[in-house]
Amino acid sequence: MITRAASIPTVTTGARVPRTTSLHVFCVVLVVAVAARPLLAGAAAAPGLRTAATVFVAVCLQALPFLVGGVLLSGLIAAFVSPAALRRVLPRSPVAAVPVAAAAGLVLPGCECASVPVARRLIGQGVPDAAALAFLLAAPAVNPVVLVATAVAFPGEPRMVLARFLGSLATACAMGLLWQRAGRAEWIAGRARRPATAGPGGRWAVLAETARHDLVSAGGFLVLGALAAATLSVLVPPAWVEALAGRLLLAVVVMAVLAVALALCSEADAFVAASLTALPLLPRLVFLVVGPAVDVKLVALQAGAFGPAFAARFAPAAFVVAVLSACAAGWAVL
Repeated sequence: MITRAASIPTVTTGARVPRTTSLHVFCVVLVVAVAARPLLAGAAAAPGLRTAATVFVAVCLQALPFLVGGVLLSGLIAAFVSPAALRRVLPRSPVAAVPVAAAAGLVLPGCECASVPVARRLIGQGVPDAAALAFLLAAPAVNPVVLVATAVAFPGEPRMVLARFLGSLATACAMGLLWQRAGRAEWIAGRARRPATAGPGGRWAVLAETARHDLVSAGGFLVLGALAAATLSVLVPPAWVEALAGRLLLAVVVMAVLAVALALCSEADAFVAASLTALPLLPRLVFLVVGPAVDVKLVALQAGAFGPAFAARFAPAAFVVAVLSACAAGWAVL
C-alpha cells in the first residue's frame, strides 16, 4: 500500500508575527517630525500655538515631579505596607474612615497627579473605596505646601487660606460619604483592585515594578490632559475675565469652568487666582477649590487608573460638590 501522508502540507506553528511596539511608533513619529521640520517651524511661529506650547510644557513640568513622587509613594505602600496595617490605622467603619483619610492629606504633600496612583494603591491594599477617594481629593488641596503657597499668594487675605482649607476638606469628606452611600464597586475597574504581590525579587522588586507601571500608565494620561489644557487656554481671552467683575454668580460659574479647563497644579494655582485682582474673592476661592478636585488632566488620570466608568460619574459629582463647598466656605469666612 502506498501512503500519501508525505504529500500533506505541514503547518508551521512556531513562526512569530511581528508586533508593533511603542518604540516603533516613536521612531516613525521622529522621522516624520524631522522630515517636516520646515513646515513645523513655520507653524510654530503663530502666537496662539506658542502660547499653547508654553502651557503644555508648563503643566507637564509642574506636574511631573509630583507624579514621580506619587508613584514612588505608591510603590512604597504596595511593597512595605500590608493591608492589615492599613486596616489597623483606619477605623473599621467606612463612614468613620472617610474624615480620617481626608485628614491624612495634611501630612502627605503632593498635587492631584501624585494622589491618583496613591489612591489606586490604597484601594488595591483593601482600603475602603470611600476613604481612598476622600484622600484623593484632600491630599492635593489641604497639604502644607498648598496652604503656604496660598498664604504667600494672598499676603493681605489670611482668610483665603482658611476658606480654601475648609472648602477643600468639605469637598473631600462629602464626596467620600457620597460614594459610600451611592457608589458601586463595579464602577471602579478591576485592575485598580489588584494588590501588588512580592515576586522573586522581594519587596524592592515590587516597589520598582509598581512605580514603573503607575508612571507609564499615569504619564500618558497626563500628557493627554496637558494637551487639552493647552488647547483650551488659548480660547479664553483675558478681556472676558475683566467683564465678570460685577457679576458674582456668573463669575463663580466661569471660574469653576476655568479651573477645570486650565488644569493648573494645586501648588501654583493660588498665584494665578491672586493675579485676577479684578474679581471678588469668592470666585477666586471657587477656582482654588475646584481645580484640585476636578480638571481635565485629573479626569484623564482617573480614567486611566480607575476606568472611564468611574471618571464619568465621579468627575461631574466632584465638580458640583466642590462649587457648593467653596461657596459655603466663602460665605462663612470671607
